[in-house]
Amino acid sequence: MKSGTSRRLQTLHTHLVPDSQGHFPQDPAQPIVNVFSTAATAKGFEKGAVIYDPAFERPASHELSGVGIITLNKGATTQNAMTEATLIGFQTAVEQAKRDSALRVLVLAGSGGFFSAGANLHEGFQRKGADSASDEPTASRTPGERSFSMYAPFLSLLDVEVPTIGALNGHAVGGGFGLALLCDMRVAATNSKYGANFSRLGLHPGMGITHTLPRLVGPPRAAELLYTGRLMTGEEALHVGLVNQATSMDQVLPAALRLAREVASAAPIAVRLTKRTLNSSLSADIRARAWAEAQLQADTVATKDAIEGVAALLEKRKPVFDGN
Repeated sequence: MKSGTSRRLQTLHTHLVPDSQGHFPQDPAQPIVNVFSTAATAKGFEKGAVIYDPAFERPASHELSGVGIITLNKGATTQNAMTEATLIGFQTAVEQAKRDSALRVLVLAGSGGFFSAGANLHEGFQRKGADSASDEPTASRTPGERSFSMYAPFLSLLDVEVPTIGALNGHAVGGGFGLALLCDMRVAATNSKYGANFSRLGLHPGMGITHTLPRLVGPPRAAELLYTGRLMTGEEALHVGLVNQATSMDQVLPAALRLAREVASAAPIAVRLTKRTLNSSLSADIRARAWAEAQLQADTVATKDAIEGVAALLEKRKPVFDGN
């Protein structure tokens, strides 16, 4: 088990190679993103790992005009983990949203009881493209660079100029929790679990969480959550100010859409400029912190504690860390 776990940890950092502009390639052989309207079929919906439902393409739902939705659509099969399909699909969906001139608010939702479970520790990530013949780390890239590339697609959410709302209709853990924290506002499911469990896996946090979490709940609370790796319920997340609302699972998306409609009814230029002021320098700061985290996370991936932490998770037992 330990050798297999070590290989999984290595493959977490070999899956994607961005181009010179930081964009990730779409594999034409495997459709990942579908743009659909109210006329789209259920089968078309199910094909995509990530889906962008654009603003003003729902003629039967005028009350949602200006509200776009990105859905992480593999919760039932992959727990919306950070597989290659989900990461590439997410970046593509964000690019679609950025080009949507009608967009006033962007809602990000999960599926199948999961917002996102973070890294795919069961299978690792497989690279696609011309250099994907081997699962071994790319020699020309450092472990820290490979670690950062895993988070870069989710970090692209920072480039969206309109307000973003996380409809956390399921568990959000690790990198998935980090994605939730990138949203401007969040609606949680009362009984779902949320948190950064990196220390329970023997890993340093990633996704800019050491920047975003203290900003939301304060340094002492953030330190407690990061050091212990404790997960919170949605109700607890509301209590500490991490989310705007907490409701039953089936009401998370409706509640997020009600909030989105309210925001979308305000003056769009004023709202965009207000977001720019609120988040002044935030995007650059988060990316810089995420880069620094990636270097340290790569260091912890190489430890025996990380191998033990991941093995314990997969074997559903408590980890025993010896500090090596």
